Amino acid sequence: MAELLPVADARAAVLAEVAGTLPEEPVPLAEALGRVLACDVVSSEDVPGWDNSAMDGFALRAADTAGAGEGRPVKLRLTGESRAGDPFASAVGHSEAVRISTGAVVPEGADAVVRVEDTDKYAGGPLGGSDDEVEIRVEVGQGNDIRRAGDDVRRGDTVLRAGAELGPAELGVLASVGIGSPDCARRPTVAVVSTGDELLAPDEPMRAGGVRNSNAYTLPALARLAGSEVVSVERCADDFEATRAAVANAAESDVAIFCGGVSVGDHDHVKGAFAAHGFEERFWGVALRPGKPTWFGVRDGTLAFGLPGNPVSAFVTFVFFVRPAIRALQGARPDLDRVDATLAAEVPRMERRDQAVRCTLKGSSGGWIATPTGPQGSHILTSMVGADCLAVIEAGSEPATAGTKVSVQLLAVASGS
Repeated sequence: MAELLPVADARAAVLAEVAGTLPEEPVPLAEALGRVLACDVVSSEDVPGWDNSAMDGFALRAADTAGAGEGRPVKLRLTGESRAGDPFASAVGHSEAVRISTGAVVPEGADAVVRVEDTDKYAGGPLGGSDDEVEIRVEVGQGNDIRRAGDDVRRGDTVLRAGAELGPAELGVLASVGIGSPDCARRPTVAVVSTGDELLAPDEPMRAGGVRNSNAYTLPALARLAGSEVVSVERCADDFEATRAAVANAAESDVAIFCGGVSVGDHDHVKGAFAAHGFEERFWGVALRPGKPTWFGVRDGTLAFGLPGNPVSAFVTFVFFVRPAIRALQGARPDLDRVDATLAAEVPRMERRDQAVRCTLKGSSGGWIATPTGPQGSHILTSMVGADCLAVIEAGSEPATAGTKVSVQLLAVASGS
């Protein structure tokens, strides 16, 4: 194996091969959660679209409430009602009021709303009758409890930028400005292949030397969470021709991920199979534990990853190298998943490789605290259960003591960042 590539350089090498964002496509808003906007969204209307009431109450002229108070109410004649979706059609005149619901249009002539709690119930016949009055017990100023047109969004405002990930709030904003099918980047297609004669499905009988194929479940799940469309999940024997055929199928996707078979053993065929199909190697070997024998190559825009077969190694290298590529292909920022934290316990360093230590993350008055989850062997997948992040322990000769500041790679990326 050639000299190991630093983690940052390997990540940069992957992102350098992302030629650009995948083509855009309209996506129905109800199906757009987690998608990435392909272009800026400019509102063609004000939100709200009209002055409306912030309270249930009465719309009136503020000047008509002058001097009102407890024990000295002002009586106004009720002339109608403005309901949400059914505005009052006339204007409010001097000494008049209109009953109004929250969200209803403020009638012409009215410049304030008095809450129903600050009035006494009116009595009389149908609204607008000569005996129909309301007693106002507070004095209010102009604009009281009125939400102005355009308070949230003005026509012509850019409400979301290209590259925004659509979470619940973003979907609501798009709906509020009348966008029913935003243009989003196409989801990258991903093919996942696990290699190894020893691999068994969860429901297959165990046999001597057998290993359950956990990578066939963790990696597709990670790929979907990163925003991709997983088009195939296959298992491949430790055979060159079988591996070559699997590469041919996987190469039809935007991203091909192979687990295992990337080291230097007699039964490791992944590198050779990719080379046989014209893939050009960009690196092989990363200064990372776990994840050293990671391979990356390209052909005609397809990104190919050979990840280690150990389940934690595959998980870690996906997070460090594959996830940023999937995000970048959609136009999302690949680097929104790192924060700084303080180690809660001592971790031995490696002289020549950075370590990705599985940790829980907890907030404190001094910032984030990262606590290792336990044994860190690359075969101990249970160490990922409950982990929030991977703390990066840089190479060195002295241990990273408790209290050391480290960069951590978050395992979950919040949508809508």
